[in-house]
Amino acid sequence: MNESSHRLSRDLGIGGAIMMGLGSMVGTGVFVSIGIAAGVAGPSVLLAIALAALVATCNALSSAQLAASHPVSGGTYEYGYRYLNPRLGLTAGWMFLCAKSASAATAALGFAGYALPMAGGGAAAMPWVAMGSVLFFTLLVLAGIKRSSWVNIAIVSVTLAALGGFILFGSPSAFATGSSNWTPFFSDREESPASAFLYASALMFVAFTGYGRIATLGEEVREPHRTIPRAIIVTVAVTAALYICVAAVVVGIVGTAVFADAPDRQATTLQTAATAMGSRSLALLVAIGAITAMLGVLLNLILGLSRVVLAMG
Repeated sequence: MNESSHRLSRDLGIGGAIMMGLGSMVGTGVFVSIGIAAGVAGPSVLLAIALAALVATCNALSSAQLAASHPVSGGTYEYGYRYLNPRLGLTAGWMFLCAKSASAATAALGFAGYALPMAGGGAAAMPWVAMGSVLFFTLLVLAGIKRSSWVNIAIVSVTLAALGGFILFGSPSAFATGSSNWTPFFSDREESPASAFLYASALMFVAFTGYGRIATLGEEVREPHRTIPRAIIVTVAVTAALYICVAAVVVGIVGTAVFADAPDRQATTLQTAATAMGSRSLALLVAIGAITAMLGVLLNLILGLSRVVLAMG
């Protein structure tokens, strides 16, 4: 067998790569993290998102350079193994597998938590629905990157449509409140505004880390030297713009005081804003968007896990 027989097919174009990145990033960041960060930093959460996006861009450009110069499956495992030493690469690989397996479980439970109430199911079925979604996407990934990419595009398109609808229909209500929900701009809680702002920036930085999925799939991207850097940069830029627009609408509608106890709330950030507007249809749209967002994250996590396992194997 020649060397080419051990390579995966390069079937992923720039559009598919961008949608893979968006599927990895647009999830808990927009539906949960924005609310937590707003409760910490106040309206300055918009600047916190911008700072997080800037830091993520610097990191993303490094990842893009590594992925473009070494476009194979495995991402961080491969870079550590080849450019540092095999032990560090092996450590990075196992840390990735442990962390992303936990993230996949969380995404699967998040999907079940949103989907079951809409279907009239009880909480007892959550683990079974979550395991069923993991099994389904594992079988989908086994079918190849082409089918996985098309399903991901469909899932992400629904999520983006839901978020676009929220921004479009929520903007008039956000503008109608004037400046009342925007003052004070920086947090006036007991800790210093600077520490609260940096804390919120750190929270939002985590919401940008999905761009690494494009690098993990480097072996399956067409023209990787051009496609990977462009896809990563576009993904980070689109996600940052989306987060800022959603945060602006949420802060304009309900302010930030309501999110002071965000980790303990049952409703997500967008559902809170939709409920405050008194729109059931918008709340339903947000719930559908949250379901597809969790599915997109789950699919991309399983894709990333499978490629790292392949590289380590």
